Amino acid sequence: MTAKQVGEAIGLKVLVAGQDQTVTGGYTSDLLSDVIANADEGVLWITVQRHINIVAVAQLKKVAGIVLAGGAAPEAAVLEKARQEKLAVFQSGESAYVVSGKLYALLAAQ
Repeated sequence: MTAKQVGEAIGLKVLVAGQDQTVTGGYTSDLLSDVIANADEGVLWITVQRHINIVAVAQLKKVAGIVLAGGAAPEAAVLEKARQEKLAVFQSGESAYVVSGKLYALLAAQ
């Protein structure tokens, strides 16, 4: 499934469409160093972090997109940088736990 398809299926709000990459899994973490060390290419990264550094980490790890959980609202500069980098950014009012569970259930059913 692509990031757009996943977003639609689990009720995510699209903040930046980005490139519609294939989602290979998910990774939930708020520690940038943890994401750098452990996230795989193609995952949707679920976090409550909302500052500009998330775009750099997402690009470094080549994730399919970022999901801001818990209603976290990014700074305008984050969205602009994501647009420039063609990185998908989504938002959910649900907790990272709930979003992670929905993503897991969706991908496990594939």
